Amino acid sequence: METTADALEIKLKDSGARMTAPRRVIARVLGEAVDHPDVEELHRRAQKLDPGISLATVYRTLRLFEQLGIVERHAFHTGRARYEHGGQEHHDHFVNVKSGEVIEFHAPEIEALQAEIAARHGYRILDHRLVIYVERIEEKG
Repeated sequence: METTADALEIKLKDSGARMTAPRRVIARVLGEAVDHPDVEELHRRAQKLDPGISLATVYRTLRLFEQLGIVERHAFHTGRARYEHGGQEHHDHFVNVKSGEVIEFHAPEIEALQAEIAARHGYRILDHRLVIYVERIEEKG
C-alpha cells in the first residue's frame, strides 16, 4: 500500500529532480505529518532520521518542493509559514490564535455558498483558500 510519503517521493522523481538522501528524509517527514509543521519542526523531525540534515537544507528542499507542487506553504497570521503535502483534496483551515493549532475541515455548504455568491457577481471560482482564525470557547462549569 502506497503511503503519502511514498507518493511525495514519486512526485519528486517524476518531476525530474534528483532524489537525494536528505530530500527522501524530508519527503518522508512531510508525508507522515498529521499537522502543519513549520520549518524548524520539520528540521527537528528530519534530524531524528538523519542528524546531518541542516536547517538550510530543509529550507532549500521546501522551496523546491513548493515550486514542484509537492508541498503547500501556508502563511497563517501566526508568524511562521506552515507546510503540508500538496495535491490533497480541497479543504479549509481553522487556526487557533492562542495555541497555533491548525485544523483542517471541509464544509460543502460553505463551498456551495461561495459558488453562489461568485455566480451572483458574474464569476466562477477557480481556486480559493479559506482560513478562519478561532479561539476555543471555554466551557462553563
